[in-house]
Amino acid sequence: MAEPATKLRIDKWLWQARFFKTRSLAAKVVSSGLRVNGQSIAKPAFSVGLGDVLTFSQGRDVRVIKVLALGTRRGPAPEAQALYEDLDPPAPRAPEPQTPRFEGGGRPTKRDRRQLDRQRDRLE
Repeated sequence: MAEPATKLRIDKWLWQARFFKTRSLAAKVVSSGLRVNGQSIAKPAFSVGLGDVLTFSQGRDVRVIKVLALGTRRGPAPEAQALYEDLDPPAPRAPEPQTPRFEGGGRPTKRDRRQLDRQRDRLE
């Protein structure tokens, strides 16, 4: 019987663990700067193994992940979450302030638009 793999391409692992929607997006993040055990990696073909710690940016967050298992497929979310341990979970973000909206009926008049513009300028 075939022995299970001990290493897997980092872009494929990030995709299987559902950090990125496509493998090409995972490859772009790896190319733009990702750290494995503190060492900067620039190639998506870098092999990752059990116990490696990955540090990368995902949106506005910086993720620190420890590899617990290598997947065989891109399965459902619970299966993907079993592949890693989140060492530094992202903090919940404060909701962004809502921009003023026209609350009158119908289309705003020129005067209403000017008032909305003044309110928006005060928020910025």
